[in-house]
Amino acid sequence: MDFELSEDQRAIEQMADSLFVDHCDDDALRKWDLRDEPLMAALWDLCRETGLHALAIPEAHGGSGLGMTELMLVLQAQGRGLGQVPLWRHQLVAATLATFAADEYAAWIEQAASGQTLLSLSLDGVHAARGIELQATPNGADWVLDGRVAAVPLAVQSGAALVPVLLHGQPRLCLLDLKSPTVQLTPAVMTHGEAVADVRVEGYRLGHLLPVSALDWLEPRAIAALAALQLGVSEEQIRRTVAYVSEREQFQRRIGSFQAVQMSMADAHIALETLRSTLWQLCYRLDAGLPAPSEALATAWLACEAGHRIGHIAQHVHGGIGVDLTYPIHRFLYWSRALGLALGGSAACLERLGDWLSDNDKLGWKYDLEEHQAL
Repeated sequence: MDFELSEDQRAIEQMADSLFVDHCDDDALRKWDLRDEPLMAALWDLCRETGLHALAIPEAHGGSGLGMTELMLVLQAQGRGLGQVPLWRHQLVAATLATFAADEYAAWIEQAASGQTLLSLSLDGVHAARGIELQATPNGADWVLDGRVAAVPLAVQSGAALVPVLLHGQPRLCLLDLKSPTVQLTPAVMTHGEAVADVRVEGYRLGHLLPVSALDWLEPRAIAALAALQLGVSEEQIRRTVAYVSEREQFQRRIGSFQAVQMSMADAHIALETLRSTLWQLCYRLDAGLPAPSEALATAWLACEAGHRIGHIAQHVHGGIGVDLTYPIHRFLYWSRALGLALGGSAACLERLGDWLSDNDKLGWKYDLEEHQAL
């Protein structure tokens, strides 16, 4: 197997690294914390100028037409820098619309690819305890939407959001015009600084719902994007913690020489590399057009577990300084927890994976089966 990236992929990775390193150092993050802004506007402008906002949007609609592997490389860099820009949701919404409803939403897709309009996404209702709270009622050839979608990222700043809706008890995806008079927004801010808004819908008339297969197509890609962000966050947590324990002294010794610290950091590194391998496999299968239901759920669970384990090891090894809000390591823990919640939490992911395994006794990872038989 060849695990090397292509020259184009390396170029994308290096450009993203440079962009986030230059604009997301600790001083920049500290200043952004005090500005009360919904996103890093200057950084988002640069993402649009360099085309990072449209990597996964098909070329026919003005995007780059690249796959999840390229997007994963950019999101890892974003996670390492904690860049507050809406990279993955924006382009995955446009890619979903282009795949399943290109004619109906051509204007939205083209505006998203050009960067004129921001698109948002919320799949939280799919795995939330309350379930999907937005209901669709048939009304002639159309549907009428009523209900609520909680904590939609950058809803106030976005033109539309792709959200799940219940139709006859089955989840479907619909594009919600957030500027409609039948949509009310209640802004808020997540702990890690992401701007969100509760969306309440009353009597919203809708002419088109995406097919059932659209959610099955989008969800594993959303999981891969969140896991890539988590991989970047966790990588930087480990790097910073290793640097800290290599310098911090206690009892006239550097604490990195203590066996307990070494074992903790080894556990963190194992969790990181386990997540990396499953994420790469998931992105490979998605780009190859192979089914990946179990791979997606396994990646989601490992991302939640790695985020929790690595985040708390980093905080613990930093000691009291880890909970000091003037010291930057706390931001990475906030992001890890937010990403775990966005994935649904490790318990919910493991339950869904268990349900899948109970219904599928022919697994692609068995040596006696071809890989494409994992249906």
